[in-house]
Amino acid sequence: MITTFFTMTSILLKPTIEILILWFVFYQILVFFEGTRAFQVLKGLIYLLVGFLIFQFLGLETINWLLRNLLGMSILGFLIIFQQEIRHGLARLGQQHLFSASLEESEVVAMIDEMSVAVYKLAQRKIGCLIALERETKLKTYIDSGVTIDGKVTSELIQSLFVTTSPLHDGGLIIRNDRILAAACLFPLSENINLSKIIGTRHRAALGLTEQTDAIAIMVSEETGNISIAAEGRFIPVINKERFSNTLKNFLIRQKTQ
Repeated sequence: MITTFFTMTSILLKPTIEILILWFVFYQILVFFEGTRAFQVLKGLIYLLVGFLIFQFLGLETINWLLRNLLGMSILGFLIIFQQEIRHGLARLGQQHLFSASLEESEVVAMIDEMSVAVYKLAQRKIGCLIALERETKLKTYIDSGVTIDGKVTSELIQSLFVTTSPLHDGGLIIRNDRILAAACLFPLSENINLSKIIGTRHRAALGLTEQTDAIAIMVSEETGNISIAAEGRFIPVINKERFSNTLKNFLIRQKTQ
């Protein structure tokens, strides 16, 4: 009797665990691609897979054969068409919101204060700028595209690099820890088709970088003087200097464990 009970429990438990695991995996995949062009297509593929499993269970061989072949071709097509989205997502997988273990919180705050002064002074003069803050994902490819600086982050240095008379004012600035590594760096433009046509190249570059890496990007518009922050492939509103600093602190400072 006891043996029969454990056998029945095992028979029921195994498929339940498999269903829960598959459900979790499908959910994580959908979250992984949410907000991309691939999201709706992936939902369709999952519907096909569910239909395939149902018809297989019912023993409808002809429909089962059609769905099996259609599903195989659809997955192959998905991998080919959306390879860029998949590559971008995998590059960001497992990244954490940590700025750097080598900097103390006070040092990060001091660096943010220097950037804040520089950015708001540039904004007052309507001088455009683009600054990228490296986090877990290394930005070596983009650093190599620019001119090496390797100087400590100061308000004066940032401003001098972006004034229109500077030969390095075009492109982006890359900061690692509390040092400016390079200027005039080239960033990838966002391929988000939902972006407004009025968004300029600087903002598209900032968004593109944060879509492909976990970097934080800061922009000043030379047309309006407006300040923006981009992170995780989206723009974050900057209302005032306090909001600017707090937003950066939330991303860059290691959260204390309770």
